[in-house]
Formats: sequence, structure tokens, C-alpha cells
Amino acid sequence: MNAAVRKSLHWKACVFGAATLAALLASTACSPISGDGPGDPKSSDRPSATNTAGPTSSPESGQTPTAKPSPGSSGTGGNGNAAATCTEADLSISATSEDGKGKLVRHILFTATNKSDKKCNVYRYPHVQLDDARALVPEIKDSANPNEPFTTLAPGEKAYAAMVLTGPMDEAEARAMTVALQDVKAGSNVGKPIDVPLPGVDKLIWNDYVRVTHWTTASGLALRFVMKS
Repeated sequence: MNAAVRKSLHWKACVFGAATLAALLASTACSPISGDGPGDPKSSDRPSATNTAGPTSSPESGQTPTAKPSPGSSGTGGNGNAAATCTEADLSISATSEDGKGKLVRHILFTATNKSDKKCNVYRYPHVQLDDARALVPEIKDSANPNEPFTTLAPGEKAYAAMVLTGPMDEAEARAMTVALQDVKAGSNVGKPIDVPLPGVDKLIWNDYVRVTHWTTASGLALRFVMKS
């Protein structure tokens, strides 16, 4: 092959290579260069707003808690508590004055002691009957435990409820007092009423201001609701 032919072929190869390179550059110039396009591999690596919203909440967030026992349930409380309801045969109940010796009795602390050999539950608040009053002593609703309606007592353990007797109203007398225990169902009674001796006095002075707290294992907590009255 002579020199003229080789020179011609070399020139054509150069022209073809240049044309190919130009086409490649033009194609690259038309391609997206930002990271926002669907062809950008990094865009698939970014967590979307949809992926970071809903799934981050726990599966339990929309469920109703099961640990809270409801009034009228079996009394297990949903937390493994299988104790029976306390009856008058299981408890001894006493009443003491919190007003000091010689003063008018206005604040009473009830102490219920489990004298049996097994655990039992006292529910809500004591049903206190003052002598021949037409109605039971109402509860102090703020003293209720919002998580469970019962207090569990092991043998020898105590529960407390406090009662305030009088306010600035007409007064009546009571020379006897009984306490009935509530059953699982709200407002129901279990067993017979327990006669509770008056706290060192012959009679109690009371009026429509009278209220009683729910049972609790802390005497100070029970008294807190009545001593301010």
C-alpha cells in the first residue's frame, strides 16, 4: 500500500473518531446532571417522607391498654392478680380520730387489716352507714385510682380510707357506724356490713358535707384528701 492510500485511510479514521466523540459529548450534554432525576441512583437511596412517617410509630400506639382493670371484671386486674374480693370474714376495720384529744371529731381514718391467710382485694371505697342516715356516705371522686379499682392486701397488710364529717351546714348525730365492702361490680356489696366502733366518742356530729376516700395502702395519701377540709 502506497503512502497516499495510507494517508487517506488515516484521515478517514480521524474524521470518524471525531464525529463519534462529538455525538457522545452532545448526548452527555442532554442528560440530567442534577440529583433529582429518576435516573439518579442516589434518589432511590434517600428515604421518602412516606417512608419516615407512618412506620416509625410503634404497633402498640393505636391499641387499647389491657393492664387497666375495668369495674365489673373478674378482679384479676389484667396484671396477673387473681385475688378474691375481701369479705367481712377477711378483714378487721377500725376508726381513729385525726383531730386530737378533746376536739370535735371531724376527720376519721379507717384501717382495714387483712386477718386471713390469703390475699384479697378491697374495691373502690367503703360503704359507710352513719346510724340511720337515709344514704351512704358519698365518695371523694378525686381519690380514686384511675388505673385500677381495687387494692390488694396480703395477709397482715392494711388499707386506709379517710372520712370528713362536717362543714358549714346543719348537723346531725350518729351513735353507730357500719362499713360494707364493695364487690367487683361498682356499687355492689359483698358479705355483711361490719360494725365499726366510734373513735373514742359516744356520738359523731355530721352533715351533708360528709365524704369518704377510696381505699389506699398509704394512710397519708388518704388523709390528704380530707385534712384540708
